[in-house]
Amino acid sequence: MILRNPFKTLTRAEWLLWLLSITVVCSSFLLSGSFYLLTLIASLVGVTALIFVAKGDVWGQLLTVLFSLLYAVISLKFRYYGEMITYLGMTAPIAAMSVITWLRNPYADTTEVKVHRLNTSQKIWLIALTILVTFVFYFILDAFGTANLMISTLSIATSFSASYLMLFRSPNYALAYAANDIVLIVLWILASMDNLSYLPMIACFAMFFVNDIYGFINWIRMKNRQQELLKN
Repeated sequence: MILRNPFKTLTRAEWLLWLLSITVVCSSFLLSGSFYLLTLIASLVGVTALIFVAKGDVWGQLLTVLFSLLYAVISLKFRYYGEMITYLGMTAPIAAMSVITWLRNPYADTTEVKVHRLNTSQKIWLIALTILVTFVFYFILDAFGTANLMISTLSIATSFSASYLMLFRSPNYALAYAANDIVLIVLWILASMDNLSYLPMIACFAMFFVNDIYGFINWIRMKNRQQELLKN
């Protein structure tokens, strides 16, 4: 399921979305007038990961692990410790666990993961853990002198809930990530006011938002198709 060319599964619309994403990211990199190459690399890896996550393809999770590592380095450079800790300590490990759960739950003989509907217990754990993680990390980030503390804390709440939903293969992961994208756009706008080299990160998360909206739509289609075939 992993040792294959994932780009062969992209539809024409997905190719267009991916090409649009990398065009916007690369254009913003050139327009910024600064050449911090890691921001460009991370952005390109990120938008590519989301295309495959939107398809329920495990390659999306593998690329998410790589993006998380790159993004953590960028966040450290600007003292966004909340982002660094979130992606190193939460997003990357959960994405790695998602690789395992997705490989264990394929839909039939396809590269598509089986969509899951959260039960009551999983929903309660989602709410409880999100509140607990957000509360704890507020004080941790405050102790580190994190820039834009309240926004960084909100980012942790949305990112954790999105990662949790992703782990359990819920279509709602995309809505949580879309909310996180909005928070991160605000964070990197504030960063770019001091240094235009971070402009590509704004473009990156703007395209993340577009890709996550597509991801939600596509996962709903996947869920409906899988349920329909199950009935037959």
